[in-house]
Amino acid sequence: MGQALSAPVTTKHTSTWSNDSYIVAASCMQGWRVHMEDAHTCLLELPGDPKAAYFSVFDGHGGTRVAQHAGMYLHEKIVAQPEYVKNDIKEAVRRAFLLLDAEMQAEMTSYTVSQQVPAEKDSIVSPRSSSTTNTSQASRSLPPKADAASSRDDRAATTSTRFTNPGDELAGSTGIIVLLRDQMLYCGNAGDSRAVCSRRGVAEPLSTDHKPTLRREKERILAAGGWVDANRVNGNLALSRAFGDFVFKRNPRQNAENQIVSANPDVYARRLSAEEDEFLVLCCDGIWDVMTNQEVVSFIRLRLSYGVTPEKPLWSLQNSCSISFRSRSCCQMFGQRCLQRNECTGIFTEPTGDDCL
Repeated sequence: MGQALSAPVTTKHTSTWSNDSYIVAASCMQGWRVHMEDAHTCLLELPGDPKAAYFSVFDGHGGTRVAQHAGMYLHEKIVAQPEYVKNDIKEAVRRAFLLLDAEMQAEMTSYTVSQQVPAEKDSIVSPRSSSTTNTSQASRSLPPKADAASSRDDRAATTSTRFTNPGDELAGSTGIIVLLRDQMLYCGNAGDSRAVCSRRGVAEPLSTDHKPTLRREKERILAAGGWVDANRVNGNLALSRAFGDFVFKRNPRQNAENQIVSANPDVYARRLSAEEDEFLVLCCDGIWDVMTNQEVVSFIRLRLSYGVTPEKPLWSLQNSCSISFRSRSCCQMFGQRCLQRNECTGIFTEPTGDDCL
């Protein structure tokens, strides 16, 4: 579970953005953690494709680097994939997840083995900022079945070393992204952060939590040489897919998709409806462990009906998860454990015109 503070940090860092198509708010709260390990990215116009909007949440664990790195670069990887130009967005998202993870693992491996890759100054994305800082970085494509091991050698000389602390092998992050483009919604997910859409007030899940107890996840874990104990991967990790967590990605007989823990995302796509789709919510499990999909949608929808600005429902949502849930005696320990384990980061997106759908 990691180190915890004696009292939670309840200060909320909130940002809002808007254009002719969307109103967006994002808020994060550190909670009981010693450091804020979440990151998020909100781009109303995706660099390289101004017709697309992109939103993501990364729930880090074991350190900040993986979540920050994914927040800075994942959207760039998506747009850079050849499949993106061919309008195969689902495959572009899948390849980008695996490519980004492979490059991070290559940096870690090249440093550990040879320590010959020159270090460059860290590039950090603020958990409360949607901006990115461009740095020199390789942006090659992997084969359709991306394999971290096969990409290691040819990237070692060109990839900047950010993961030079041995502890980075234990750092990881979930990744949940939503990309809106040409009246289509694409959602990519690795881990247990979650995206939900309000369709006329009914919560529609856009992703499935990757837990090691799920049959397909457990089968992959066992086939790669791992095990599931106390609902955790090797008795340690509570999610079965993630960026980073390279200590679980060492089986040379398995490709990247079939390691004990994989960054291979589920990618969901559907057409948007101007008549039905009201808003999107992306949050880490600091919210979803406490409230159901429908509770979150109803919570936000009610407050929007009062005409409040979009960031205020997020503040109230975080307060509700950190305060009112504790009053339920049957779940008090679960609520405490959830808060000690996670920060809370959420993104709210509301369309402002039919042209965006």
